[in-house]
Amino acid sequence: MDRLWAPWRIGYISNSKKTKGCLFCGVSQKKTDKKNLVIYRSRHVFSILNKFPYNNGHLMICPYRHIKDPGQLNADEILDLFAVLNKMRLLLKRALRPDGFNIGMNIGRVSGAGIPNHLHLHIVPRWKEDNNFMPALFSTKVISQSLEELYDNLRERI
Repeated sequence: MDRLWAPWRIGYISNSKKTKGCLFCGVSQKKTDKKNLVIYRSRHVFSILNKFPYNNGHLMICPYRHIKDPGQLNADEILDLFAVLNKMRLLLKRALRPDGFNIGMNIGRVSGAGIPNHLHLHIVPRWKEDNNFMPALFSTKVISQSLEELYDNLRERI
């Protein structure tokens, strides 16, 4: 049997204790952006690297307000959300040169939302070659860059 060594996943696997309060609200109030992988802050939203990404460069954009439905966004928040979405998409395009993107929201737990009570938008860079034999045969995704290296790379380009 072949083994894929991925020691960074142990934090996700062994995190059996529930986080008190909302993860996104907690991160939004802290000033330790590098530690929390916050890439960018605007007036109404912030962008954060996903610690458990589907692909290299997987970002999330979250409103500062704790809301769970896009219908709760006010006009200023909607404009800011989409301005930051475009800014982050262009940043990822310059830094990683993907062939495309998956962009979307999971609304409610049944849709796959890991944090269903705080609205967030996902931006996932995609490459023609990113659906290779590993996910197809072994249900395993290979992420080729550390989060710390990616964070530094993106922050340098803002």
